[in-house]
Amino acid sequence: MYIPRFIEKTILEALKTFPVVILTGARQTGKTTLVKHLFKDTFTYLSLDELDIRSLAINEPREFLARYRMPMIIDEIQNAPDLLPYIKSIIDNNRKNGMFIITGSQQFPLMRNVSESLAGRAAILNLYPFSTSEITGNTSNRQKDILKYLKSSSVQEVPEKPKADLGTMLLTGGYPGLYRNKEISKNLWFSSYIQTYIDRDIRGNIRNENLTDFENFIRLLASRTAQELSYSAFSRDIGISVPTIKSWVSLLQASSIIYLLKPYYKNFGKRLIKSPKLYFIDCGLAAYLTGIDTKEHLLKGPMAGPLFETFIVGNLLKRFSSLYSVPPLYYWKNIGGIEVDLIIEYGNVLIPIEIKLTTNISGKHFGSLVKWVGYSGSGADSIFFISNSPLKGRISQNIQNINWYNL
Repeated sequence: MYIPRFIEKTILEALKTFPVVILTGARQTGKTTLVKHLFKDTFTYLSLDELDIRSLAINEPREFLARYRMPMIIDEIQNAPDLLPYIKSIIDNNRKNGMFIITGSQQFPLMRNVSESLAGRAAILNLYPFSTSEITGNTSNRQKDILKYLKSSSVQEVPEKPKADLGTMLLTGGYPGLYRNKEISKNLWFSSYIQTYIDRDIRGNIRNENLTDFENFIRLLASRTAQELSYSAFSRDIGISVPTIKSWVSLLQASSIIYLLKPYYKNFGKRLIKSPKLYFIDCGLAAYLTGIDTKEHLLKGPMAGPLFETFIVGNLLKRFSSLYSVPPLYYWKNIGGIEVDLIIEYGNVLIPIEIKLTTNISGKHFGSLVKWVGYSGSGADSIFFISNSPLKGRISQNIQNINWYNL
């Protein structure tokens, strides 16, 4: 059964504006399923995973592009990146919008080739694993305006019989493969995913003797999701040099496994923390890598709070990525320990958000939000608290609660 994606409308709009739409993202996020579903009757679909098609594309690129009917979907472009200059030539000779849809899993080489070949000719969109709303089918809040979206989410009721519970969502994450087959073993699926990722995306980018260290590193990284990133600490813990750790983080970031949230330190305040925070984009993958395999283990253990924060940041990133561009996202923390988990810079407005895994909200939970308003001198009239509480709307002054289910 096909599950609709929020990014569908953005893809359709981009095809009206650009000759090429490039859909990237981590492996197994549903890129092929999405484009085949949307364009099965209007685009010629070609997969470069198929040996004969890939061979023709590599050895006879002009013949490959001339043989098939336009418009064209070229899936897994990283298998024949030298096609890109020939696609550029076709576009420049007959510039029309909506000529090609190109997908690719390995973002790092793909983006380098795109920047060289298709700059100004392509809309680049990133597909992430399912968001909560896509999994639950909650499509009632399709606001494009981010502030209106958050305000609308804060006044939605939580269903009496929700289609998903928090423990399951944190443990499973959002990779489509885990929802196509409900009987599949999550541990087996994630184990195979990590092995495939290392074999296909990582092996050619780091030395073979470092592969075991890299796997240990990614597990250690998962245990520190939602924490500030310290390259020197990782270097000490696993005995690998800081430059190597930085290169590994860059690989994971480029292939959409992790996300680095930058600190906000514009305009106000001194003595602020200036290291980024790292998040796994999929909380289910992070839970697996830390050895958590039951809801009880997760919700009652020390990783509950970090995984919930990872889940929320990932959900907002997924939702905003369905637009043309993700607004700048930050966190804020001073050396006294006062922290705001997320700040969205939306035009001239700063939207602060606190994230807490709590069902019973009290003043101690949003004290940092109140202090941030004082430090910043901001007259923010839209401040949000995201939790497991069913309370909706305003909970204190200008602070509005959002239950995670409604994101």
